[in-house]
Amino acid sequence: MSAPTPAAVKTWLLDLQSRIVAALEGVDGKPFASDSWQRPEGGGGLSRVIEQGNVFERGGVNFSHVMGARLPASALHARPELAGRAWVAMGVSLVLHPRNPYAPTVHMNVRFFEAVSDDDSAAPVWWFGGGMDLTPYYGFAEDARHFHRTCQQALAPFGDDLHGRFKTWCDDYFYLKHRQEARGVGGIFFDDFNELPFARAFAMTQSVGESFVDAYLPILQRRLATPYGERERDFQCYRRGRYVEFNLVWDRGTLFGLQSGGRTEAILMSMPPMVTWRYDWQPQEGSAEAALYRDFLPPRDWLGSA
Repeated sequence: MSAPTPAAVKTWLLDLQSRIVAALEGVDGKPFASDSWQRPEGGGGLSRVIEQGNVFERGGVNFSHVMGARLPASALHARPELAGRAWVAMGVSLVLHPRNPYAPTVHMNVRFFEAVSDDDSAAPVWWFGGGMDLTPYYGFAEDARHFHRTCQQALAPFGDDLHGRFKTWCDDYFYLKHRQEARGVGGIFFDDFNELPFARAFAMTQSVGESFVDAYLPILQRRLATPYGERERDFQCYRRGRYVEFNLVWDRGTLFGLQSGGRTEAILMSMPPMVTWRYDWQPQEGSAEAALYRDFLPPRDWLGSA
């Protein structure tokens, strides 16, 4: 397999962050704040965050490049044989929470990981991870189809089977087991990916990251001016509770960040600013809220949907 070039990955990640932020600022009209940080054990990052924007109630596009002497437990779930190795991780992770309940929340992440032995007695072990997923509060089939189609097109040059695999992986990963419920309409997700040579795996990851703006902005622009009232806003805040539950209970990225001594403010920028919980709430039968549970949260083949 071709040798990894982490410097090239870092250069691309920083450029990707800058270009995505510029595109989002063009929609919102308010600039993202910049917050650079350093990590005592090694590395740091740059957080680009918007609060109470014209479109985004909260959003963050974070770059991190961190390293350590021993892999944290959350990084060893699939590779326990790497216990004790030093490591380097870098990536761009974003979460956007629009204010309008008809505009979906979205998450995207692309990352690179390398584990090395202290004495160079073993070759470095590297992999890529990432993906994106869409979390609507009021579902629209054309939005779900567009999002999934863009994901499929990003992966198509790298293998006919990748989209199907990564789509299923996303459906399985972004699932609240304690609720027996999906977080949203899915997208793609991959981790521990090094089955292609480094240059090809990097190109695939780049294609995923580069496709985010095309996947999300047309949806956002279709929905951001939709009129809404207290009922829609209340349902949005209720469903945002599921987002919080997933990130704090199941998300490995959140656990890795906290276990590895990452910056808590940057890690938890994914949390929505306003959330509500109710005891055993059920949507009214036949309502638009009930349609989300019936028609959008169960996994389905959106590319094959009429």
